Amino acid sequence: MRILLLGNSFTSSHQLPQKLAALTGGQVVAHTRGGARLSEQLNPKTALGARTQAALQHEKWDFVVLQEMSHAPLTTPERFFQSVQQLCGQIRASGAIPVLFATWAYQKNSKKLAAKGWDYDGMARALSDAYTRAARENGAVCANVGQQFYAKAGTVALYDPDGVHPSEAGALVAAETLAAAMQTATKEKAGGATRQPGGPSGGEKP
Repeated sequence: MRILLLGNSFTSSHQLPQKLAALTGGQVVAHTRGGARLSEQLNPKTALGARTQAALQHEKWDFVVLQEMSHAPLTTPERFFQSVQQLCGQIRASGAIPVLFATWAYQKNSKKLAAKGWDYDGMARALSDAYTRAARENGAVCANVGQQFYAKAGTVALYDPDGVHPSEAGALVAAETLAAAMQTATKEKAGGATRQPGGPSGGEKP
């Protein structure tokens, strides 16, 4: 199994790619840059985009995971949905299955959350809704990591001290959620099921 991860520091933190490789037994390659948006992965004029576009066109993958910048689905939704649509089209054309890495709300009572003027529950719900919709509209798998963070809030130390990035435990939760989503998709594919735009995505609201 070959897995390509497209994202930023949420994807690269605490050796998440290595954790995913250990859980799946697959070869995991990560194309990340701190603060990167999915739109950058589409732009061949950037170093990250050129690398990603070459990988999608010339290499074989089983899964390609898409992780957007933390608040982009809320602050620039049109750009988010457009980027997901374009990348999912490229991913399917290459023969791979697109997976959306649905991220989490900033930690409750964190400085970043307060600075944005957002409510923890509201941010969690809005992110889940955005990723679930994007997955459904594009026939992609939704690995709802944010939902798992929401469910475990207060019981596991999921965040780094900044209240934004995942801790070691948070990165493990993310890797486990991604691995489970891929396992389910692999079973569906083996059974002859195909995901079509507008169909179920596997995402749920927190």
